[in-house]
Amino acid sequence: MGRPYLLLLLLFPISLSFAQTRPRELGLPFGVLPTGPLNAITDVAGLKVGHLTKVEGDNIRTGVTAILPHEGNLFQEKVPGAIFVGNGFGKLAGVTQVQELGTIESPIILTNTLSVAAGIEGAVRYSLAQPGNENVQSANALVGETNDGYLNDIRGMHISSDEVIQAISSAKSGPVLEGNVGAGTGTVCFGWKGGIGTASRKLPEPLGGYTVGVLVQTNFGGNLQISGVPVGEKLGRYPFKDALEKSDGSCMIVVATDAPVLERNLERMAQRAMMGLAKTGGIASNGSGDYVIAFSTNEKLRIPYSNPSQKLLNAEFLANDDMTALFLAVIEATEEAIVNSLFAAETMTGKDGHRIEALPKQQVFEWIKGSK
Repeated sequence: MGRPYLLLLLLFPISLSFAQTRPRELGLPFGVLPTGPLNAITDVAGLKVGHLTKVEGDNIRTGVTAILPHEGNLFQEKVPGAIFVGNGFGKLAGVTQVQELGTIESPIILTNTLSVAAGIEGAVRYSLAQPGNENVQSANALVGETNDGYLNDIRGMHISSDEVIQAISSAKSGPVLEGNVGAGTGTVCFGWKGGIGTASRKLPEPLGGYTVGVLVQTNFGGNLQISGVPVGEKLGRYPFKDALEKSDGSCMIVVATDAPVLERNLERMAQRAMMGLAKTGGIASNGSGDYVIAFSTNEKLRIPYSNPSQKLLNAEFLANDDMTALFLAVIEATEEAIVNSLFAAETMTGKDGHRIEALPKQQVFEWIKGSK
């Protein structure tokens, strides 16, 4: 008989946000750029994140994570956006309109593969209900996913559109919960428990002083490396050793910045996120859906829904030569966010008694410190 129903709606901020010790706090190095105050995607001012974590009985281990680029009406004030496909074995809804128009007009929703439809319905219902959208008849919901079917009864499609709206409505600024929360509740990464992870970088003032934040939903495989140490090999878990299927999976990566960057250079930033994934040993395998969504929250770049005919839009944005520091920020923050997801995740038992262990953090920490 299953355990009593338990539905956790996680709100921010919350005192348990950093109950897990993050790798950086243990002294592990992640690049050269400084972090923002929270070392989270919410260091990008105005951005909000909400999680809904659903744990029911023995078999349901799933959830929703919602990212709101700004506090206003996203449909009426769209943000520049871009998408890069590292490997396209996935179900990212809304991708073609973002690629065509270079804008994002709804909350970004992350969930499990078979709940994408619920994510679309929830995001659309939320958008249509926003004051000022009473006459809107089209809204492009941007919904990403990974497959949590090893730990979660994914065929049950247990996420509802109402729960997606709850996740959006719960979104807050401030600390972001990591690990077994939201869309990362049932995920597996490098054969260990994965989840949600986040990190940020703050550029020095001579380089613009801009902030870059990254949030990841980790559910992929490869040969885990942390700070250059071949952790996967040391732990005996890597592709083509004992479980080829564990090298498949997916990773959703969301990159946010307050820098004045339009869609073309946002796509270039999104491309660099895959370099951060590669630094952790990810291989974007044949069955992996690896997508990067990038956007700018810069208020001067907002695109109004209603613009008089023939009225020109004016925008000031960074030159190509000023992008390099932002590229580095994306790479470093993506790498750290992925490792953060592993350090925050806890051992979980789910569907059919399947059990995924948490990364043995103490052993990993000793190896990394011993290598320096």
